[in-house]
Amino acid sequence: MRLPCMGFETGDVLAMNNKVFDIKELKNELLKYKNGKIVFTNGCFDVLHIGHVRLLQFAKQQGDCLVIAINSDESVRRLKGAKRPIVPQNDRAEVLSALACVDYIVIFDEDTPVETISALKPDIHVKGGDYDMEKIPEAKIISSYGGEMRRFEFVEGRSSSNIVERILKAYG
Repeated sequence: MRLPCMGFETGDVLAMNNKVFDIKELKNELLKYKNGKIVFTNGCFDVLHIGHVRLLQFAKQQGDCLVIAINSDESVRRLKGAKRPIVPQNDRAEVLSALACVDYIVIFDEDTPVETISALKPDIHVKGGDYDMEKIPEAKIISSYGGEMRRFEFVEGRSSSNIVERILKAYG
C-alpha cells in the first residue's frame, strides 16, 4: 500500500511523484535494480537546507537509485526533543520527493534505520561527515551482508539546529 494514502490529500499524491513507499512495497520495487547499485541514506530532514541537498546529490552519484529513509515524527521527537520536528513527516517527504536526485522515500518509526536497512539491503549507505562511521548502529548491519559505507563531508554551519537557533535569535 502506498504511503500517500496515510493522511495526504488527493492532490498531494500527484505532488509526491509516487516516490513514497511503505517498506514492503519498496522492497519489491527495488528488485528492478538487482543488477545496479542501490544507495541509501537516512535522516530527519527537518528544515531542509543546503547541507541536506548536497548530501543527497552526492549520494545519488554513488549508484543507480537513491532511497531516503525519513524518521517519523515520533522518532524525531525521541531523538531531538518534544519541540521537534518543526516540519511534519508527510511535508518532509513531499519536499524531498520534489528533488530530482531522490528516487524513493520510506518513513521509519525506529530511532535508527537498522530495521529498514535489514529489509532493503542497499549496496551503499551514505552518511554525513558529522557521524563517526565506525560507531553508527547501521555500520554493523551494512558490513554483515557486504554493503559499503560512504561518507559525505559535513557542510560546516549548515544544520537544522543552526537554522532553528538563528530563527529564535532573530524572532524569538
